Amino acid sequence: MIEPEHDLSIKQQAEALAISRSSVYYQPRPVSAEDLWLMRQIDELHLNYPFAGSRMLRDLIGHRGLEVGRRHIRMLMRRMGIEAIYRRPNTSKPAPGHRIYPYLLRGVAITRPNQVWAMDITYIPIARGFVYLAAVVDWFSRRVLAWRVSITMEACFCIEALEEALSRNEKPEIFNTDQGSQFTSEAFTARLKESAIAISLDGKGRWRDNVFVERIWKSIKLRRGLPARLRLGQRGQNFHRPLPGVL
Repeated sequence: MIEPEHDLSIKQQAEALAISRSSVYYQPRPVSAEDLWLMRQIDELHLNYPFAGSRMLRDLIGHRGLEVGRRHIRMLMRRMGIEAIYRRPNTSKPAPGHRIYPYLLRGVAITRPNQVWAMDITYIPIARGFVYLAAVVDWFSRRVLAWRVSITMEACFCIEALEEALSRNEKPEIFNTDQGSQFTSEAFTARLKESAIAISLDGKGRWRDNVFVERIWKSIKLRRGLPARLRLGQRGQNFHRPLPGVL
């Protein structure tokens, strides 16, 4: 985007693109080994205690002998794209300019394949970092139709998974997702409209609206995606054993 050899100076190019000149020189810092370890703990605890917010996760991790500030926990949760699940007023706002579509599946009987597809994104820890996994799932058969991984939360890898699912299967009548900006973006919704597929969005914070995909994520993480040393925990502790103050 910025070309140092261009006739215009870097300052002039930055002004033309309406970006800060300092951002041109910014080099993102890699995630530290300590934060990667901490993100794995947060991910495991979130699977077992999805109602836990940053304060409770701080306390749970504290039981393992590691003192971490709540703000740091909250920052890592945002990076991972997870949040506590609980009943609350709908105070969240959609991405600017993105249309929010209604939830179309309330009271609808799912009786056949390719009637309804769903899609979601989750965080997956790997040996030296983490990736985001997106999957398209058929609600009736629970079959994963297509998937993609990415190191960012941009919409492009979601669109690639959608394209693969559509190329290999009969198109669905309804496509259901949460209200993430990837799924409400013009590029993503335009592809669904092009195929005359009805768009359905979960209510904000209503994880049950997409519960089948949530179950698949838990299965992947607990049975396939996480190495045994993480499932069994660190320092000889079992992640699945209730911790003091939780139950």
